[in-house]
Amino acid sequence: MKQITCIVLDDEKEARERIVILLSKVEGIKIIGIEGEPEKAIESISKKLPDLVFIDVEMPRLTGFDVVREVRKNNVNPDFIFVTGYNQYAIKAIKKEAFDFLLKPVDIDELNETINRYKSNIYKRFKEKKPKHTEVSSHFSERELEIIKLVAEYKTSKQIAEKLNISKNTVDTHRRNILEKAGLHKTAELVVFARENGLV
Repeated sequence: MKQITCIVLDDEKEARERIVILLSKVEGIKIIGIEGEPEKAIESISKKLPDLVFIDVEMPRLTGFDVVREVRKNNVNPDFIFVTGYNQYAIKAIKKEAFDFLLKPVDIDELNETINRYKSNIYKRFKEKKPKHTEVSSHFSERELEIIKLVAEYKTSKQIAEKLNISKNTVDTHRRNILEKAGLHKTAELVVFARENGLV
């Protein structure tokens, strides 16, 4: 399985550093962004398209829930794991469709358990949404099939753009369209989809 890409958002430096250190010890996780300001995080999430976002709740100007709402307005749908010291947010986090909720200070065993459940959930979602048609490739353009193959090789949007001589924004647009056509939400799901349908 490909590495799960994630972004960490917390306005407190020590809290950010702690979660980054813990995530570095978890197999299969790749941190592609570390943010301390919610506004910058919205931009980063929308551009980098992570699979998973570890997000604080209480921050200056915007709460974690505000960030989730703004990101989804951009038609970007990573999974969110709220990380906070206030357990009264648990119910609200669940209602906001967070994948999980972790209390500070985060325990490495709890983090590992959450990541393992997340990995299992990716495969479960894929199986539930797997298309019934046999000729999957007919649903994608030649350019989209090229991009699917490169994504399955774990190429980043930037690397794909350079290889195909197109802009990174164009690649990101194609990736969103591909996920929508396949009925998927995450890059990790797309890799499984491509392999099981003979697209790579």
